[in-house]
Amino acid sequence: MTQIVLFYVFAAVILASALATVLVKNPVHAALSLVLTFCASAMMWLLMQAEFLGITLVVVYVGAVMVLFLFVVMMLDIDIESMRAGFWRMAPVAGLVGVVTAALVILVLLHPQTNLASFGNMKAIPADYSNVRDLGRQIYTTYLLPFELAAVLLVLGMVAAIALVHRKNTNPKYIDPAEQVKVRPQDRVRLVKMAAEVPAAAASDAAEEEGKA
Repeated sequence: MTQIVLFYVFAAVILASALATVLVKNPVHAALSLVLTFCASAMMWLLMQAEFLGITLVVVYVGAVMVLFLFVVMMLDIDIESMRAGFWRMAPVAGLVGVVTAALVILVLLHPQTNLASFGNMKAIPADYSNVRDLGRQIYTTYLLPFELAAVLLVLGMVAAIALVHRKNTNPKYIDPAEQVKVRPQDRVRLVKMAAEVPAAAASDAAEEEGKA
């Protein structure tokens, strides 16, 4: 019973913080709401006895990715009004995606193997059970194809981001290593011999002494 109550509490926190991430106007507040979403999701993983995934979510996303996001958001001067200009124009598409995602989640929860009725009756795991070993076995055996597809999608996203921000440089400044090797010291350094300069006061004193002599 306690696990079901905690499940609903964390689910409500995740839903509220996810909505705040999308709806708040301040980008810093949106990033902090996303941090709260990740933390509540990590607690959900811990509640499901998947400690490795929960700790990884906190260390990787909350401790590294979101800190980087916060630094970038706070360093850049973001025009909030221009950023939200196309919000209502894209609202129908976003609503459709949200409805489809909610329907998929509901179908997953209604499945007999993931029913909430069996959530509180989870079997106790043995003492020598390893989340990492079981996760690796499931990824590279049962879910190998979805895992590879997810990796390909991530690579495509990275390549697309690089292609979008890449701009062709018409005046590249680069150094040719072959030209550097050919350089000789006498071609770059010239020694010039110059007569020593005598200050004007010292020169006049020396002239007066010569006149007296």
